[in-house]
Amino acid sequence: MRRLSGLLAAAALVSALVAGAAVAGSRTVSDGGTATPAVDTGSAIVQLNGDSLSTYSKTKPPTGKKIDFSSTAVKSYRAQLSALRNDFKAWLKANAPAANVTGSFDIALNAVSVRLNGTQLSTIASAPQVTSAQYEGLYHPLVDDPDLGLISALQAWGAGGSANAGKGVKVAVVDTGIDITHPCFDDTGYPPQPGNGPFTNNKVIVAKVFNNNAKNKGYTAEALQEHGTHVAGTIACDANTAATVNGVAIPYGMSGVAPSATLGNYNVFPADVTNARSEDILNALDAAYEDGMDVANMSLGGGSHGEQDLLMQAVNHFDEADMVVAIAAGNSGPGLFTVESPGAAKRALTAGASTVPHFVGAPITVGGTTYFGATGDFAVVSADLTAPLAALSGSPLGLGCSALAGGSLTGKIALISRGTCTFQTKIRNAQNAGAVAAIIVNNVAGDPIAMGQDGTTPVPTIPAYMVSRDARADLIADNGLATTISATLQYVATTNGDIMAGFSSQGPTDVDFRVKPDVVAPGVNVLSSIPHQFCAAPPCFAFFQGTSMATPHLAGSAAVVLSQHPTWSAARVRSAIVNTADQGVLKNFSTGATETEVQITGAGRENLLSAVGAKLGLDPVSVSFGAVPAGSGQTRTETIAVTQNVAGSYTASITPGSGGVHYSVSPFGDTITVTMTADKGAARGGHSAILSIKQGDDVVAHAVVYAFVK
Repeated sequence: MRRLSGLLAAAALVSALVAGAAVAGSRTVSDGGTATPAVDTGSAIVQLNGDSLSTYSKTKPPTGKKIDFSSTAVKSYRAQLSALRNDFKAWLKANAPAANVTGSFDIALNAVSVRLNGTQLSTIASAPQVTSAQYEGLYHPLVDDPDLGLISALQAWGAGGSANAGKGVKVAVVDTGIDITHPCFDDTGYPPQPGNGPFTNNKVIVAKVFNNNAKNKGYTAEALQEHGTHVAGTIACDANTAATVNGVAIPYGMSGVAPSATLGNYNVFPADVTNARSEDILNALDAAYEDGMDVANMSLGGGSHGEQDLLMQAVNHFDEADMVVAIAAGNSGPGLFTVESPGAAKRALTAGASTVPHFVGAPITVGGTTYFGATGDFAVVSADLTAPLAALSGSPLGLGCSALAGGSLTGKIALISRGTCTFQTKIRNAQNAGAVAAIIVNNVAGDPIAMGQDGTTPVPTIPAYMVSRDARADLIADNGLATTISATLQYVATTNGDIMAGFSSQGPTDVDFRVKPDVVAPGVNVLSSIPHQFCAAPPCFAFFQGTSMATPHLAGSAAVVLSQHPTWSAARVRSAIVNTADQGVLKNFSTGATETEVQITGAGRENLLSAVGAKLGLDPVSVSFGAVPAGSGQTRTETIAVTQNVAGSYTASITPGSGGVHYSVSPFGDTITVTMTADKGAARGGHSAILSIKQGDDVVAHAVVYAFVK
C-alpha cells in the first residue's frame, strides 16, 4: 500500500505528532517597529544641466537600437558632460567643502551622487550647474515568494522570467487530482490542447484516474482531496497569482517553481481513497510516460521492500528511459533508516523537507508581550478573547493527551505542549475540561505550523493556535495572567528558513546503505493552492507541511532545468539539482545548529540558479560503499561517470574520512574512481565524505560519499 507523504493523507496538517516529528517556530515579540525611512538625508542625487546620452539629440539611439558608445558623437558629448561634472566639483570645493561626489551618471541621467556630510540640500541645489537635487531614496525588496527565494528560483528563470520558466515541459502529478477551476491553473495564453474530458484545460492537459474499482464506483479524475492541487500549485501555479488565507491577503503574488510548465493529472487517490496500490501507481507512471511527460511528481510513500522493491525498480527504469521522477523521502523521521519507498529508489530525485519562514497567525498578548499563533484546521476567535492563561502541569509543560479533570480549565486558555498525541486530542481534552481556547506550544525549532484534524469525532469547537517553542518559557512564566487572542489575523514573515523538518525521513536505505534523501527543498509552511470546496470564499490557499511539499519544488526545478537544457538526460537533470545544492545552510530541528548528518540533508538544500548553470553531470549523484563488516579491514572502489555540460579544466578532491574509514579519489576525467579503506578497528556506524570538483578555486559540483560499518 502507498500513502500520501504530506503528514497523513490530508497533506500534513495533522503533522507528525510525536516529539520532534514536526516543525516549529520562533517567537515574534511584536508586529510593530519603526517605519522604514523613505529617504537618506545624508546623501543626494544631483541632476546637472544638459541632457543625458539617452535624451541628447545627437547621441540618443534610433528606435530598437542601443547607444553606440564607440561613436565620435558619444565620445565627444561624454567629454562635455565630464567637464561639467568637474565644474560642479570645483564649485563644491569652494562653496560646500564638506560635501563630496561619490558617483556619476550620464546614460539615463546627467547626474552625480553626493555625500552631504552635514551640507544642506538647498546649498547643493543653488549651484549654477544644478537642475535638481533630491535626497536619495531608500528602497527595500518587495515581499517575494519566500520558498522560491530560498532556492533562488526567480534568478534561475533568467531573462525570460516566468514566461519561460518550464515552458514546453510537461509534469505529471501522480496524486489526488488538480482543480482546474483554481486561478493557479488559468490556461490563458497556453496553446490549445485536445484534452481528456471535463477536468482538463490548456494548462492541465491530461486528467486520468487509476484505481481498479474506478469503473464500479464511478471514480473520476476530479480533485476531491486537497493534496494534489497543493502539489501542482507548487510546481506550476501561474506567476503572481493573488492569494488569501483565512481572510488575510498574502503580500506577494504566488508562483510555482515552473509557472509556464504544463501539467498532467494522474489521480491515484480518487474520491476519498487515501491508499493507492503499487499497480495504480505503475499504471499512472506508464500513462504519464506514454503521454510524453518529462517529469513525474510523486508526493507519496510507503514501506520499502529493499533493493528488490518493484516500484523502486520501475522508478529507476523510468529515469533511464529519460523521465525524471521526483519522490518524497517520507515523513517517518526523525531517525536513520526511515526513508520510504519508492523514494528510496537509486535513481529517484528524492526530497527531504526544510522550513519556509512565514505563516498566517493571530497576535496573542500576555504580560505585555505579543506572540503569534499559527492558525490551521481548528476554530479561531471571531472577536478578541481575553481569559486567564492556564499552563498544563508537566515537564516543562503538560501534553494534554489524557482526559483532564472536569472543570479544571473552566473559562481559561489552555497552554499545552505539542507531542505524543494528535492536536485534535489535546484540544478536545482541553475543551472537555472547560477551556475557552487552546494554545499548543511547538516542540522543535522554527516557526509554528498550521495544525490539522485527525479525522476523529467529535471535532473540538474551541479556538486553537500554535506558537513557537521559543515562546514556551515566557508563557509558562506568565501562567495565570490575562491573555488576549486577537481576531485580526496577520501574515507573519520571519527569519526561520532552512531548518530541517523533524518529520523528514532519513537514510541510509536498507540493504545497500545509500544516501537518501538526495537533496532538501522547502517543505514546511509551504503556501499553495487547494480545491475550491475547501474554503468559504474561493480561490482557496493553505499552508501545508511534509516531504510531499518539498517534492514538487524538485519537480518544478527539473522542469526549469529542462526548459533551459532540453537535450539533457534525466540523469543530467537530477545531477544538476543534487550536485549543485547549497551545503552548510540547513539547521538541526532541535538545536538550531548546522546539520551535518548527510543522511538527513543529502547533498544540501537545492539551489535552482546553480542547477541551471551546472557545469558537470555526475552519475550516480552520490556514492555508497554499502555495509562494511566491522573488523574486516576492507578496501572498495566505486566509479562515477562524468559529463561535461561546460568544457573546462577541472580537478577532483575528497575529504579524508574519519573514525578509521579513509577515502581517496582518482584524478578528474570522464570517470572518477573513489576508494574507501576501512581499518580493522574502524568505528561502527556511518562514515561520510564529500567529493568536490573544482574549476580553479570554485567548487562546481559535489557529491556525498558514504560507508556504513556494522
